Amino acid sequence: MGLLATSTPTERHQVRILFYGQSITQQDWWQDVVQDLKKRFPDADLIVENRAIGGFASSILIRPSEHDLYPFYPDLLIFHVYGGEEDYEAIIANVRRRTTSEILLHSDHITWIPTGKNDNENEVKGYEWHNTHSTKWLPELANKYGCEIAEIRTPWRRYLTDNRLQPKQLLSDSIHLNTWGNFLLAALIKPYLRYNPSSPQTAQQNLVKTYTVGTDVKWQNGKLVLEFEGNRIDAIADRSFNGKAISAKIAIDGKKPSEFPELYSITRPSITLGVGWPAIIQVSNQKPLIVEDWKATITEINSDATKFKFDVVGSQTGYDGSGTNDKMFVSKSGRVAIEPRNWWLQNAYEYSKKPTPKGFEISWQVKPMFVDSYIPPQIADSSREYPTTLAQNLSNSKHILEIVPETDGTVPIQAIRVYRPPYIPAP
Repeated sequence: MGLLATSTPTERHQVRILFYGQSITQQDWWQDVVQDLKKRFPDADLIVENRAIGGFASSILIRPSEHDLYPFYPDLLIFHVYGGEEDYEAIIANVRRRTTSEILLHSDHITWIPTGKNDNENEVKGYEWHNTHSTKWLPELANKYGCEIAEIRTPWRRYLTDNRLQPKQLLSDSIHLNTWGNFLLAALIKPYLRYNPSSPQTAQQNLVKTYTVGTDVKWQNGKLVLEFEGNRIDAIADRSFNGKAISAKIAIDGKKPSEFPELYSITRPSITLGVGWPAIIQVSNQKPLIVEDWKATITEINSDATKFKFDVVGSQTGYDGSGTNDKMFVSKSGRVAIEPRNWWLQNAYEYSKKPTPKGFEISWQVKPMFVDSYIPPQIADSSREYPTTLAQNLSNSKHILEIVPETDGTVPIQAIRVYRPPYIPAP
């Protein structure tokens, strides 16, 4: 919120915001929240995405989060999900270990209220579980991991009471919000997205450090060297430079960033037929990756997708093996690994009744979270920041950055920004 509030027409701070969760997070209220932020902070340079997946409770969402959440590395995460609390906490713990994101959690809205007369016992138990989850467990989780908690359940019930409404009047079905419900959820979330300059400084706010080139870190002996601690490091372009800019070689701990296997990310695989679910909810690897495009093609399949065969081909690797959905698949190169439980074609058929045809293709990409060479960006707007991520997803520990010009001239870097997540994972 500090970055948003301190943005000016001549100094527009870039802020990455991610909405993540399931179908409730996909609903229209999130766009209302974004429009409110743009109206209140018109000078901020917002990059906003919603990568929520409908129907994916925490026990499922934890798997595609490997593709969606941690590589995006948001400055602000707005999160809500149903499902088991153990997996919910694991997702938040991962965000804390792998990013410096600030986190806003919001609790569950009310879909039903007991009347005390002939109430269904299971519905009563569910209502009480959501009450405890929202007003006790979530605040405790937020306190443990340094998150903000928007407890919307209590004010939601107060709103219903004050306006003499039944829960269903704010719903389009038994759980999803109608226009009125979307309005209310947005109205309850917005007040938490505020800047309070008088708030006490916390250790959480020291997770991102910016080193100004020329003062905090200097070019010496023809190169720029910085010892840092963290898992991500960016170079911020010098927007005032108007001479001949040159590129520079990047080294981390004496190696090219491309030599670190952990600096490659796998994108979310493409969707199934009939519903916007990933056809494979998690793709992993057992050997180091290279930057390339991948495709899995269904070569045989029965009507309900309970049995099928597939081929896997990489744009650089080439044909990399064939498999069946009922067995663990590891490609010949080891660059693709798919667990049977992560195929989602049968789930899609059960939901949509649309059969997956033979020849159906599922695609994903391996993208670099690094550059081996810093190439100064074109400055189209001098009020904006132009960051280049040199390396992301390093071990959250001490490293040495070296930037060496490739020819004679000036490498126009204004600052180096280091990101250090607050929780170091257990060995």
